[in-house]
Amino acid sequence: MPPSAHAYARPDLLIDTATLAGCLDAPDLRVFDCTTILKPDAGGALQAISGRADYERGHIPRAGYIDLQQDLSDPVSRWRFTLPDASRFAAVMQRLGVSDDARVVLYSTGSYWWATRVWWMLRVFGFTRAAVLDGGFAKWVAEGRPVASGPAPVAAPAARFSARFHPEMVVDARAVQAAIDDPAQVVVNALSAESFAGRGPSYYGRCGRIRNSVSVPAASLVAPGSQTMLPPDALAAALGPRLTAGATRVITYCGGGIAATGDAFALALLGRDNVAVYDASLQEWGNDPTLPMEAGGAG
Repeated sequence: MPPSAHAYARPDLLIDTATLAGCLDAPDLRVFDCTTILKPDAGGALQAISGRADYERGHIPRAGYIDLQQDLSDPVSRWRFTLPDASRFAAVMQRLGVSDDARVVLYSTGSYWWATRVWWMLRVFGFTRAAVLDGGFAKWVAEGRPVASGPAPVAAPAARFSARFHPEMVVDARAVQAAIDDPAQVVVNALSAESFAGRGPSYYGRCGRIRNSVSVPAASLVAPGSQTMLPPDALAAALGPRLTAGATRVITYCGGGIAATGDAFALALLGRDNVAVYDASLQEWGNDPTLPMEAGGAG
């Protein structure tokens, strides 16, 4: 059934700034800035820059910092940002003070999907006590809430983080190939409509989109001019009935598996199960001429 009007099915996945401000001192709470900065270089590629320097200039009090590339990406993968194995992920979480019974709040500056990327990774490894800060750091600052500066605090290591890999939440190119010709599944591009149509430069090899995929830009799922999620009815309308209730399985992708988690997060808010992320996304697909792409149209 379509999601109920006027309410998220999973409101626990999203936390507002006032609620976070009221529980910052809770001993079981861990808050993290997850920001990475993407900048085009002169050669036409996207450089991924740690957001640590910006974090040290200003962050939510008691928040730590997660460096997605350094801490939570597979160090031997050909592709950027892809999932590490369970043991590496667990070791990082324990070092950051995240235990099995901790509560975690994730935020980012700019694009909200750096936070949803870490939320999704936690879910992939079986951790379900994480929420994304609605509006991120920008809303926190705009409301005049306290800001700290300086290096990340050294957390007391957690005794145990049990990483249990859920393979149904992540897919590879072979699974996407099977899905694009399966009417029961829908493959969703989370990049801009311009990128989907193949207009403008491509940072991921060939221009365009995976054949038969549909366009739901992650940026369209937040209120204009902010990083707050659309209200439930508007969010359901932006995603469309095929994604929220029609297809038996949804696969999201983007350039490098980041914005794709924004779509996956929105679907989870509305109670949609059976959603997977194509982790390598277009950085793999767009550079393999044997994998089908198309361009044109408005999506």
